[in-house]
Formats: sequence, C-alpha cells, structure tokens
Amino acid sequence: MTNPVTLYTLQEMKRRREKFVCITAYDALFAKLMCAAGAEVLLVGDSLGMVLQGHDSTLPVTMDDMVYHMQCVKRGNAGALLIADLPFMSYASPAQTLENAARLMRAGAQMVKLEGGAWIAETTRLLSERGIPVCAHMGLTPQSINRLGGFRVQGRDPDAATTIIEEAKLLESYGASVLLLECIPQKLAKVITESVAIPVIGIGAGKDVDGQIMVMHDVLGISPITPRFVKNFLPESTAGIQGAVVAYVNAVKNGKFPAPEHCYD
Repeated sequence: MTNPVTLYTLQEMKRRREKFVCITAYDALFAKLMCAAGAEVLLVGDSLGMVLQGHDSTLPVTMDDMVYHMQCVKRGNAGALLIADLPFMSYASPAQTLENAARLMRAGAQMVKLEGGAWIAETTRLLSERGIPVCAHMGLTPQSINRLGGFRVQGRDPDAATTIIEEAKLLESYGASVLLLECIPQKLAKVITESVAIPVIGIGAGKDVDGQIMVMHDVLGISPITPRFVKNFLPESTAGIQGAVVAYVNAVKNGKFPAPEHCYD
C-alpha cells in the first residue's frame, strides 16, 4: 500500500461505494502477507482462541493473549488499519475498559472492537470521547454464545430485526466509528448499511455492506468449523497462500464474494 489506511480511508470508500477488505492476522509474517495482498484492515481477533489455541469458543482468550498477538501483527503491518478485539469480560466496568483498551492501543491497535448492542452504548461513548475508535460488533456475538444457544443466525424475525437496526443507529450516535455485522439476513444488513453514515463490515451478512471480513484460516480452508458464509480460496490459487489471499481480496472488490450461497435470507 502506498498510503496507510485510516478511518478516513474507510469513510471515503463507503462514500464512493468501493468495497474494502478485512482479514484476521495473528503474527508478523502473515500481517505482511495480508498487506501485500491488498487487505485494507487487519483484525487481531479473539478468534485466535479457536484457530490457534484449540479452544471450542473465544471465551478463554485473555488480555495478555491479545496484547501479545497485537504486538506481533504491528511489527509486520505495512499500512493496513489495525483493529483488536477486547476479549470476553475485559470491558465489564469503565475503569477496566479504559485500562484494557489502552493496553491494546499501546500495543499497536488503531481501533478496538467490542461485542454487543445497546448495552455497550455508554462504553462506546466512554472510549470514543477519549480518542479510542470503536468497532461495534453486532448480530451473532461469539462472546455471548452461551446466551444465544449456539452459532445461530440473528435478526430473522421482524422484532429482532427492528431491534438490531435501532441499536446500530444508537451505537453510531454514541460514537462508534465502524459496525461489524455477523450472521444476519442479507436484507437486514443492507438496511443497516444504508441507515448509518459509518462504514459497515460484514461476515455472513451479504454483499451490500461496505466491507467484508473473514478469518484467515477460513480463507485457507483449514478452520475447525466451516459455516456457510465462509469460502476456501486456496483451490483458486496458483501461488499458494499468498495467491489465496489475493483471490479473496479480488473477489470482494469485484463483487463475486459473498455469493448467494454464502448469504442468509
């Protein structure tokens, strides 16, 4: 990348209706590879608990884990915007939230991501007022997997859809810089994307959002679980892992991914 990607870059891409690409990264070497492939955003996700540590959920991931991997990715980054997850129960109180978000920012993050709806509004305001950009993760929120009863599509009935729309607007008004929508119907994601001024990232949310994100291991076809919204790009590559990531980036940019089979009605 010639110029570093910033939040302003994503805002301008949304305005131009130009798709941007996000992917998870957990170490310096892969961070460098993702940047070379053209990804605008790298997420150091608590998904590392499942794809690196072998857990059956993201819940065991600690702040020390997140800080370590953020530091690694920072060293390999070559211009992408860096987002880091605040892991399970790391933002339960204002003091805890500020301390943990500051740790991630010092480690190299340029934005923190937290999961929830209306209940994270005040937390979002707290962070944004102190100069810490927030990505609000809505829909299927893996840290709440026990309450949700499994990895299930969210927002399918009218009342639930209305709630998600209202909470998305609320979080924007409280200072969220980006929304991430996971595992919701495509039409609902489209309504939300058109209803807010901030960039919207989707995973299992259809093609009408502003950007797409996938876990690196899903792009390479080696994840322990394979939900319908992921695609293995390695078979399309003639250049190994690098080629698979390039194929993913190109597929998002030209609108070929996600295809109808990766979306929910």
